[in-house]
Parts: sequence; structure tokens; C-alpha cells
Amino acid sequence: MSLDNHFSLLNLPKQFDLSQEALEQAWKQASSRVHPDRFATASAAEKRVAVQWAARVNDAYQTLKNPLSRAAYMCELAGFPIEAESNTAMGTEFLMTQMQWREQLDAVRNDSQRHGLDALLLEIQAKQLELFDEMKHLIDARQDYAGATKRVREWMFVNKMHQEVKAL
Repeated sequence: MSLDNHFSLLNLPKQFDLSQEALEQAWKQASSRVHPDRFATASAAEKRVAVQWAARVNDAYQTLKNPLSRAAYMCELAGFPIEAESNTAMGTEFLMTQMQWREQLDAVRNDSQRHGLDALLLEIQAKQLELFDEMKHLIDARQDYAGATKRVREWMFVNKMHQEVKAL
């Protein structure tokens, strides 16, 4: 097994557009190879190594299972750290969208009937799908990690907004 990256650890192609089925199958295969139960009669050191490998396999699976974390991971692998806490620069159009969503969310919160909640939720979900499709293009087709990094930061905001709206 390779420690290079999560993709090689799970024996998957290094691409954003991963089949969930293929990912699930790769995770199960890797997990079965390193499952600590297979090392029940091994030495204490071998058991510790098996537990470490199992943890790495599970971490790889969790990272790659979520499209946003997979995109962020791929950007990091390519040498483009996300730095969401320190790099908050966003395009004017996206900033305007953020402001509009915040205003809509405030209006919904102040409305006992929650008018506009469904429309806002649909708009945010459409943006999530748009960003998913854009990642396929930026990462897989163009290998534009600088552009993908910027869009990952936007996607992080969209997901946070999605959680806030769903919490209502």
C-alpha cells in the first residue's frame, strides 16, 4: 500500500469526479486488508501498525466521500492550500450573492411563517450543484487548482449557509 495520498491508498484514480460506488468498494477492499481483526495473533507492534493503517484508510474514505473535502484535498495535494481562515478574498458577484442570501435569511428568521425559506434553500442547493460541476471542469478537465481553490472557499461558504438555512 502506498502512503502517497488518499487516492493511491485506496487504489483509485486521482480525480474529482469519483463514483461513490467505486469509492465505497475501494474502501471496503482496503479496510479488509488492514482490519485489526486480521492481526489478532500478531505481535503487539504489528497490531498497532494495523490499527494505524485502518485509521488511515478510514480517514482517506471520509475525505474523499465528501465532494467539498475531496476538492479541498486535491487542491492541497497540488500545492494550493485553501487557507479559508486567512484568505477570504472573493469575487464581487459572489460577495453580492452572499449579501443577498444573508438578507433573505434574516427576513425568513423574522417571519413566523418562514416565507421564502424553501426558495432560499433551493437557490443554495442549485449553487452547490453548480460548484460541484465546476470542480469537475476545473480539477479534472483543466487542472486549474488556483481557480479551484478560490471556488472551494466559496463552496465552503455556500455549505455553511446551507446548514444555517436547514437549521430553520
